[in-house]
Amino acid sequence: MELALSQPSRKFALVTGSTDGVGRFVAERLGAEGWEVIVHGRDAERGAAVVAAIGAAGGRARFIAADLADLEAVRRLAEETARQAPRLDLLINNAGIGSGGKGARREVNAAGVELRFAVNYLAGFALTLRLLPLIRNSAPARVVNVASVGQQAIDFGDVMLARGYSGGRAYMQSKLAQVMFTIELAERLKGSGVNVNCLHPATYMATTMVRQAGATPRSTVEEGGRAILELAASPLVEGVSGRYFDGLAESRADPQAHDAKARAKLWALSLKLTGMSDDAVGAAPFPGLAGEGSVL
Repeated sequence: MELALSQPSRKFALVTGSTDGVGRFVAERLGAEGWEVIVHGRDAERGAAVVAAIGAAGGRARFIAADLADLEAVRRLAEETARQAPRLDLLINNAGIGSGGKGARREVNAAGVELRFAVNYLAGFALTLRLLPLIRNSAPARVVNVASVGQQAIDFGDVMLARGYSGGRAYMQSKLAQVMFTIELAERLKGSGVNVNCLHPATYMATTMVRQAGATPRSTVEEGGRAILELAASPLVEGVSGRYFDGLAESRADPQAHDAKARAKLWALSLKLTGMSDDAVGAAPFPGLAGEGSVL
């Protein structure tokens, strides 16, 4: 059965991590449905191929390169998006890196932030907040965070996983952070016309990330892509916000995602790590959390 997508009238979408896998599937499908798509990735050649494919199908797209491990690159991505797009009706934070498989070693970015936390979560947090003025001005608009059913509670005494590191733990806490961010941002944006949701698209899709982790695919990119597109553009979820979905079905995340104090602590930490403020959201920060002491 074909997925019913809302019909855009010169609507703009940014899909991070859209030069391969499920991100590419979603970008191409949105382009075919008439959206003007901003394709993101690190490789210009692969980006050009996706833009060409969307154009060949009658759509319109452009490519912006950025390494999401670098917060300066995230800032430039946001600025370039705002320069190229007069509005932003849809942001899909899809880019990410996997667990690294067995024997994965702890890695950090140039700022010393654990790499999976930086790429899978913090980059999307910073990108979303930087683009929020544009997104809010485009309302009704949507933000979709591509998370995972694999979630592990964050130890705020060791967020950077300096002790007892494993790639699986790093991946799962970064994905739970995405879910916590989704719920918190949706609360802060109530009444704005911006809906924020997240999902586990499908289990072990046949993607580069899954193959690199040494896992056997259990589902297709198309299956996961359809779930993402449902939250991104279907009229069936219009007005729905702050929810976590497992595929096409609403589900319940790890208990920490529903702990308001934990979400507030993560929000304060994220502002600190990105050097950002709450100005874009238009909501006051939670009192007393920024000065609670180190949580790194």
